[in-house]
Amino acid sequence: MNTATADHADDHGPDHDHRRLGRELGLFGTDPLIGAGLPYWLPDGAAVRHALEEYVRDAERRAGYRHVYSPVLGKRELYEISGHWSHYSDDMFPPMEVGGEQVVLRPSLCPHHALMYRSRSRSYRELPLRMAETGGMYRAELSGVLGGLSRVRAIHLNDAHVFCTLDQVADEARAALEMIRRAYEALGIRPARFRLSLPGPGGKYVADPEKWRRSTALLTEVLDGSGLSYETAEGEAAFYGPKIDVQVVDAAGRESTLSTVQVDFHQPERFDLRYIGANGARHRPVMVHRSIIGSVERAVAHLVERHGGAFPAWLAPVQLAVLPVSEGQLPGAERLLRRCADIGLRAELAGPELGSLGARVRAARLVPYQAVIGAKEDADGLVALRLRDGRRLDPMPGADALARIDALVGAHRAELWDTE
Repeated sequence: MNTATADHADDHGPDHDHRRLGRELGLFGTDPLIGAGLPYWLPDGAAVRHALEEYVRDAERRAGYRHVYSPVLGKRELYEISGHWSHYSDDMFPPMEVGGEQVVLRPSLCPHHALMYRSRSRSYRELPLRMAETGGMYRAELSGVLGGLSRVRAIHLNDAHVFCTLDQVADEARAALEMIRRAYEALGIRPARFRLSLPGPGGKYVADPEKWRRSTALLTEVLDGSGLSYETAEGEAAFYGPKIDVQVVDAAGRESTLSTVQVDFHQPERFDLRYIGANGARHRPVMVHRSIIGSVERAVAHLVERHGGAFPAWLAPVQLAVLPVSEGQLPGAERLLRRCADIGLRAELAGPELGSLGARVRAARLVPYQAVIGAKEDADGLVALRLRDGRRLDPMPGADALARIDALVGAHRAELWDTE
């Protein structure tokens, strides 16, 4: 991890409250006319979100996931079949009458993916079938618990469901944990703890002890084999099955779940999901629910607080600030900006009209890279790079500087510069 990012992480505390930083950095906002728990994303926040979503989609593609889209509405009957209506309706928005039918804003994506799975006959040769979507869902949270991006009513979940045989479940859960590990490394964050979440007394859970026993045994096997230290927590399971939760802690010391891996025998039965086995008979698949970064909203809230706005370079809303010393270097600075646009780097011009060079350097203190162009650099086609951690590099050709930055960004590296 680079020095500046590490310093921000070590200062993790009330000064890094993502609600304050979100306003100051122009990442997101709210408006009473839109409603509580319904934040909007400003351009810099949208850039962070887009980079995060693209990272996840690419990681999923590499891991063999196929991406889908599904609607945020469904008939009430859909959630009656899935079990959400009987176990979770207190957290759902009320049904809407449309054309004589009741439709609801979905509280989860899994019923939609179950229907996609059963849209045609499936063979054992297709399994594991990995289906992923970053999709919207809605929870009727009470006003008193809403806060910034960490607790909202409109949620965009990085969700996926793996339909597989019983023998494949453990490998898929292990692979999901490894994807989570790599994502946290790229994001420069770390889990507070791992938790095996189990049912507790008095909760609304599916009444099928044998399914709970089997799914709990599978997740315990995965955790024990991973070498990860974990705790068990009763009363934290999903209504349909146990889960591995990856817990993080915010600036105020509050703990929440960011990532999760779940085993579900319940919904495949409710939706009568089948596949044709090697013996020609029909078999029931198992559903593994997994989310690498959880909701985009909560993930960005945690990243803002963890890094204090000094995001890893690949995630930063502005990756390079171009600083011509005087107006005479503006044409060269604009040429460098066009090169950045051509290769996909997010760059902005901070010209002399914004103040002295020192003032502009300070204003861009959260930007990973600053390219200073003085008269000598301009004449020789060079840039003098300053890194966010305070390092100043020898002048180098602009094309070389951009190529090295682009390679670090493309590799999702935490380091600001490769010294080799």
